[in-house]
Amino acid sequence: MKPLSFLLPPLAAAALAAASPAAFAIGVTDATGDYVPGFAGSKAGDLDVAGAFVTYNVATDTFVFEGTMNADIPTASKDLYVWGVDRGQGTARFAANGIDGVLFDSVVVFNADGSGSVNQIVGGASFTLPAGTAKVIGSTIIGEISGSMLPSLGFDKTAYTWNLWPRDGTLASGFTQISDFAPDNSNSPVTVIGAVPEPGTWAMLGVGLGLVGVFRRRRIADR
Repeated sequence: MKPLSFLLPPLAAAALAAASPAAFAIGVTDATGDYVPGFAGSKAGDLDVAGAFVTYNVATDTFVFEGTMNADIPTASKDLYVWGVDRGQGTARFAANGIDGVLFDSVVVFNADGSGSVNQIVGGASFTLPAGTAKVIGSTIIGEISGSMLPSLGFDKTAYTWNLWPRDGTLASGFTQISDFAPDNSNSPVTVIGAVPEPGTWAMLGVGLGLVGVFRRRRIADR
């Protein structure tokens, strides 16, 4: 029997192949182990971003937010995964902490238990996302929200930008909760999807990314 490390890459590739073609050209990758200087929270890998993406589906007016960490995400933890979104009036709200390239005017938060929230920092509205909005698949967390929760502040929704920063919810609220930024000190554009994804697309993509993460960790452990 072949070792697991030989089987995981084809399985991951098969899962990714089942996703929409746009999945191969979306998102960002982030160096692992690049924790924010001074971060004193968990460094087990579940708050260390390996990759992330945000898509916008024009046909359905929905956003999908995804983050893949460097270790499996414990669903019973107090981990928080926060995407800052610039809808047209984003400012550098972390500039005082040396992060002047991350611009946002709203945040989307997924908790490890699948619940979350959307907060329009500019605009004032907020929404509670029930448990099950986000799904955790190994090291990946992924969920979909309506575009009505993120109305434009000048940008077309296809031109929104974002950044992902996980937080350790066991620490006191504030900048010191933040473990990582992806991409580093900058924003990434949303990826525009023009057609409705086939059923299971995002779940399969999440599985594929999760398997890639498992393979990477297994390969490191085997060295």
